[in-house]
Order: sequence, then structure tokens, then C-alpha cells
Amino acid sequence: MKHLRATTSCLLFLGGALAYSSFVTKTPFVKEGAWRAAFTVAGSEVPFNFEVRGTRAEDARVYLLNATERVELDHLVQRNDSLFIPIEIYDAVLEAKIDGNALTGVYRRLHTNQPDPGIPFRAEPGKKYRFTEKNVAPAADLSGKWDLNLHNPAEVNRTVGVFEQKGNYLTGTIMTTTGDYRYLEGTVQGNEFFLSAFSGSGPTLIRGKIGDANRLTGEFVTGRGNIPLDATRNDQAALPDPYALTYLKEGYTTLDFTFPDLAGKPVSLKDPKYVGKVVVVTILGSWCPNCLDEAAFLAPWYQANRDRGVEIIGLAFERKNDPVFAKARLDKLKERFGVEYDLLFAGLADKQAASEALPALSKVLSFPTTIFVDRQGKVSKIHTGFTGPATGRYYEDYVREFNADVDHLLNQKPATGSVGSGR
Repeated sequence: MKHLRATTSCLLFLGGALAYSSFVTKTPFVKEGAWRAAFTVAGSEVPFNFEVRGTRAEDARVYLLNATERVELDHLVQRNDSLFIPIEIYDAVLEAKIDGNALTGVYRRLHTNQPDPGIPFRAEPGKKYRFTEKNVAPAADLSGKWDLNLHNPAEVNRTVGVFEQKGNYLTGTIMTTTGDYRYLEGTVQGNEFFLSAFSGSGPTLIRGKIGDANRLTGEFVTGRGNIPLDATRNDQAALPDPYALTYLKEGYTTLDFTFPDLAGKPVSLKDPKYVGKVVVVTILGSWCPNCLDEAAFLAPWYQANRDRGVEIIGLAFERKNDPVFAKARLDKLKERFGVEYDLLFAGLADKQAASEALPALSKVLSFPTTIFVDRQGKVSKIHTGFTGPATGRYYEDYVREFNADVDHLLNQKPATGSVGSGR
């Protein structure tokens, strides 16, 4: 079971006007146990489930639930009938009014360029269902792999749906060339299907109809509108080779960069710490769910393997081109996952900006992108995107291949001189 924990003591986003230690709460805290909530997104209801543990805000924990995933939130703050549930790893908050037994409020992103009006939601205790309490016999079993097309206004994005159905209960994810949609949970009711997720980075809803056992149509609902989709069952459905999407430009064999670490010190692959070692360079952002999945894998992996002659460098592109802001966000990422490898601030969270900052690459197509550098300082492989734990066996396959690639590079001879100039 996946466990995420968003931890830090900083609650400055609630404003200096809240004198937490000097005021007395009169409204009772919310009920312990199961809750059902629903966002209103583009006129549609996007349900999610959570669990409350604890009887006082200062001691309580909230767990966002998606299939087998449990995302732990703490440092709750109650002020009279107002409740603030920080989602610190995503720099966001659930702000709610305690309305009898219910909660009404908004999900709001913090530190945005323009104030975020928030996404409204309502939650009620004692309800464990997600979409419906009354089940209708499903028209088909959607378990398996699907060729799935998301029809964006400007292009058609081909993806692969991987679903598991037990009776009416439906779980799974959608794999793309840049990552996956993480843990989706929902239901099949007659000839209709529904999936949703909320793990802190914004709500997701997918709904549609079953044409027959091998055809689906529907839509992906976002705050920017509804994107049509269609899908065809295909046990051989596959994405393009993730090792072939991003590559070095002609004439380049190495990756050359210098970016500051969180203390402001310039760091380069030419530094003695990295020369002669296998180095995994990951292009990431603290705002990126798939990047956080990768960090959850890399952080313990590095602790277990660092003494073998391998290093990791994270090149972070953040939502503001501001070193102070970036340090605050990346410090939280380090704390959350126990990251002990170097994180560098590389610039603004923009694929074009990332491509310009790393001119040896054909193009940065995805956050994350993972680059394997051998002991001679040369780029060995580049993996676009990240296949996260929600994909099940595909994640397990990625982990096996990652370990095999690093083992292979460690068996090579180290460089006898300094790292090259970047070409």
C-alpha cells in the first residue's frame, strides 16, 4: 500500500493574523472515520474519499484515499468553525467551514502568480462509497489494456489505459509518454464507467460509456473544460520506447551544466564528487506528481546504493524563477522523501526553458526525464517520463531495468582523466 506523508511545521500561508496559540476553539472538531467529498469542476461532481484520525486538529491526521494509496496530511489548524488542511508537498490547502457534521470549502493552490479562487467542495462523514451506493450490474468487465485517445483541441494524445475490475469496483491508471495518471478509483454501472482521483495535486474525473466489451467513449473532465476520449481494448497496447523520445543532439556525448544547489553553491558534473562515478540526473519539479513518485523511489534507492560509486543529481525547474521560493519548495521535498542527493535549482518550470538550459538534449518533453551518465562522464541512456507505482507490474519492470542499467554502468572502468567539455 502506498503511503505518502506531507510534513513541515510551516503554516505561514494561513497568515500572520492567526494567533494559533492564543485563541480558544468553540466549534467541535470534525468526526473521526470515513468521509465522502466531492469537488465541483466544470459543472461536474468529482468525488473523493478521505479518513480522519484524531479528535483535535493539532493532533489529527487526514488520509486521502485512492485505490490502495493513502496520502497522509497533518498540521491541521482549526479556528472557530474554520478548518485548514495543508497539502504541503503540493503547496496547497483545503480550506473549509465546519457546517454541522459537514465540511464546505475550497481547494486552493498557494503562492501562485495570481490569487487562486479555489475549487469548491463539500464533504460528509460516515460515507465510504465514491460514486454511488446502489449498484447496477455492469455491462462488461473492463479489466485489461486499452488503446486510449485523449482528443485535445490541438492534437490527439495516444495513451494506454490499464484497468482492473472486480464486480462494479474499477481501479487502474492511464499511462502516457510523460508518466501516468496515478491511482484512479471508480465504478462500472450498467453501460457507464466512472473514475476519479484526488491525492493533493488537483481533482481528476474520467467518465464514459461502454459501446461493447471492446469499445469505450467518454471524457476527461478538468477545470479547463472537458476533453473527449475513446478507447479500444488491445492486450498488445504499448507506448513508444521511453528511451528513444529524448536523445543527445548530434555531436554531443556528455551533459554539461552548472546550477546552484539549495545553499547557492554551483554544482557541475565536472566536480570531483561525480568524476569517475555513475551519475543519474533527473529533471524534475516539486509540483509534479510523477516527479514525486520518482523521488519516493530514488531517495531510499540512493541511501542503499550510494556506497557503490553512484550519485544522483536532481535538476529542479520550479513554478517561480526565484531561488528563495525554489529552496522553500525543494526543502519540503527533501524533508518529505528523505532526499540526500543534490537538488539544484535549474530554472522556471517550462519545457522550453528546460530545453534551453540543457542544450545537449534534443528537447525536454517531460518532467521527469532521467539521464544515465557512465563512469567516463558520457550519457548512456535517457528515459522520458516515469512509470509510477500505480501502474503495478510496469513499475516493477521499470525498477528492474533501472537497477540493471546502473549495475551495467558500475561494471565499466572509470574515467582516467577529467570529464569532457560537453561535446
